[in-house]
Amino acid sequence: MRPLFPLAIGLAIGIAGAVLFLQSMPPKEGSAEERAAKLEVELKKANNRVAALEGADPHRRRPGRTLADGARSIAEDIRDGKPVTPDDVFRATQPLIRDLSPLFDRMRVKELQRQTDTKVGELARKYSLNTAQQEALKKWLDQNAIDEAKRYTDLISQDGTKLEDMAKASTEVRVDDGLGKFMEGMLSGDKLAAFKSDQMLEKVGKVQQEADMKVTRLDSIVGLDEAQRGQVFGVMARGARDFDPTMQFEGLGTDSAALSSGQSKQDAILAVLRPDQRTAYEADREKRRMAAQKEMESMGLTLPNNWNALDSLDF
Repeated sequence: MRPLFPLAIGLAIGIAGAVLFLQSMPPKEGSAEERAAKLEVELKKANNRVAALEGADPHRRRPGRTLADGARSIAEDIRDGKPVTPDDVFRATQPLIRDLSPLFDRMRVKELQRQTDTKVGELARKYSLNTAQQEALKKWLDQNAIDEAKRYTDLISQDGTKLEDMAKASTEVRVDDGLGKFMEGMLSGDKLAAFKSDQMLEKVGKVQQEADMKVTRLDSIVGLDEAQRGQVFGVMARGARDFDPTMQFEGLGTDSAALSSGQSKQDAILAVLRPDQRTAYEADREKRRMAAQKEMESMGLTLPNNWNALDSLDF
């Protein structure tokens, strides 16, 4: 079953997107002016609906930019022939997301707490936690879920947030962050030692999996030799979110695989490649960019300038 919260966000953006674009899409023989005129009609409908909702519940009124403001701005950009990006659509929907944030918070908490229930059961079984310990652990994890849900909703609601920020935040959701410190106050002796060992093995597995996946992707594009595979693996592993400097496992390499001060993973990887491999990589990235641009244009949108940051094959 797909998570409920991403579906809800998609629904909110889809509703606003429909208001902003569906009726503005032209007939085959239509002009840009005709599209803008149709969008203006939909804008008036949206304004009437927003006014009706605010009149029914005056406490939902919020100062600042509204959904109607965003729709009007996009309508003007279309009429003037200016580019409209997915970030523009997202910013236009943010007032709606803010109004629905209490619902989104509850849905995301519900989704995350399903993970905490699984985690409590796993740890109770592995370390023979008693009833009081299980209750304390669940309470701690549930509070983490509440805090994480609020942090994410606050991010997507605040001015200046981009789709890139949302994509990054969605991959960093961890309801068990800080679990090690919490368990140290609950376990002792052999149980604590076993927990620390198991936790390290779990992190090592995540780091290896992430690094192997990215090495395989790059290899399929440029054809890495054995030495390069080792170097790329080391850079990817050391740049992984779960990497710990105390980790030691096959393929990690030495400190020479670590990133230099201020050096990005992208630059470190490109430094490993031969000139012909860099050319192949850039050609593949341009091919993906063109495909993404074609897809955006089919929806009446413009590819965002930060597409590289959103491309899952970039590092």
